[in-house]
Amino acid sequence: MEVGNRYVTLKNQLERDEEPKETDFEFKTSTISLAPSNDDEVIVQNLYVSIDPYQINRMKKQSSSHKAINFAFALSPGQAIDAYGVGRVVASTNSKFEKDDLVAGLLGWEEYSSIQGEFKLSFLRKLETTMDLPLSHQVGVLGLSGLTAYGGFYNVGRPKKGDKVFVSAASGSVGNLVGQYAKLSGCYVVGSAGNKQKVEMLRDKLGFDDAFNYKDEPDLTSALQRYFPDGIDIYFDNVGSEMLETAIVNMNTFGRVVVCGVMSEYTDETKRAAPNMMDVIYKRLSIQGFLAADHMKDYAEFTSVTSDYIRNAKLHVLEDISVGLESIPSAFVGIFRGDNIGKKMVQIV
Repeated sequence: MEVGNRYVTLKNQLERDEEPKETDFEFKTSTISLAPSNDDEVIVQNLYVSIDPYQINRMKKQSSSHKAINFAFALSPGQAIDAYGVGRVVASTNSKFEKDDLVAGLLGWEEYSSIQGEFKLSFLRKLETTMDLPLSHQVGVLGLSGLTAYGGFYNVGRPKKGDKVFVSAASGSVGNLVGQYAKLSGCYVVGSAGNKQKVEMLRDKLGFDDAFNYKDEPDLTSALQRYFPDGIDIYFDNVGSEMLETAIVNMNTFGRVVVCGVMSEYTDETKRAAPNMMDVIYKRLSIQGFLAADHMKDYAEFTSVTSDYIRNAKLHVLEDISVGLESIPSAFVGIFRGDNIGKKMVQIV
């Protein structure tokens, strides 16, 4: 039996400094067999798919990220766009998965995904059908976004109780969790965001010690000095550019800069950060980039700890869910306008 499979694809690859537009995408339909003939193939009906800003690097004609790791390779026009998500198995020739299993892994911006090959199958995991938490959590707070926050903060940031922590893009899918983990670890936390609503949410709902709208600050160095009179021990960077430069000026000796993303640089290479290297040297700072894949060994610990926090109302889950495959282009473009609060995803079914 074959079914039609609608999917989102690029019309053309983007230039390095180009901001994405809804017109850069189009919808196509292929057919997919619900009776796979290949060994070790799993056919999944997609339920929720993740919308992540890093995908823009895969859409560019050129990016230094393309050859760095398997899931960062360049996307070609007409090609289905793979992305993290959750779905239900409709057919399988792999002994680890059966029809109707709920799974999470690298699926795609499409109605159905064929999962085969060692790389994609290694990421596919079966979900418990007795889960007491919403399935959407598996895309965000208990998925790769959550692991990014957890692994980056604890393994790279190496927090100590009382550390002063600054988080940029703090209302985003990763930043909001970093701030909450930091508070749960006994740290002082300040976040930056792009509007009054987000700033109030960070303070009033998520329990940040303070927050500010970076757009209202004509002098970021003075702003950080005001919020961190005793300096910054950990800067969790989701932005890059002048925010990174300013944070380094305000870092304490032996401070740690956790480089998760460079949102301001994805569509404008003229904003590339140029930190004061004298500060880096004399303060003996560590600056480390990382990927969620670096911390897969901690996945069981991360999901156990985070699930307990959620069940005990110690951690708030922020999800921004659009509905329908047709909403994917606008959902993706909206991330670069700062439209989302928390984890952006699309519910396919």
